[in-house]
Amino acid sequence: MQELDELADTFEMLGDWEERYRYLIDLGRKLPALPAEQHTEANKVRGCMSQVWMTGHAEPGPPLRLVFQGDSDAHIVKGLIAVLFKLTSGKTPREILDADIGAAFSRLGLESHLSMNRRNGFYAMVERIRAMAAQAAQGAPAGAEPAH
Repeated sequence: MQELDELADTFEMLGDWEERYRYLIDLGRKLPALPAEQHTEANKVRGCMSQVWMTGHAEPGPPLRLVFQGDSDAHIVKGLIAVLFKLTSGKTPREILDADIGAAFSRLGLESHLSMNRRNGFYAMVERIRAMAAQAAQGAPAGAEPAH
């Protein structure tokens, strides 16, 4: 996955974790703004210590591709959202469902450099995106509330 290779190269080039955290925060600052009206309970990601909102929509194809938007009240989390979107947004539902985001997370070294709460929140975001991709693969709108 080219996006993962680029992220991994950048992380390696930065060296220490203080620089990598700054890079994550910078990625988060570059996320397109999520409109205020999208900061709703329906768009809130459960399982995150921080406030996290995430939406998605399908761009018709062929092939159909999903595009995600998100926001958080925590800078590092916003950076994690940006990393997740680099790996998933603009992909087909099948590509998203087949992606090993956990392996990507480990390859970037995030697994061992984030608190347990942040890791759990990250995986809650991954599950939200996977649920949207699964719904889109079955023909439901991508931004629909995931089934629980």
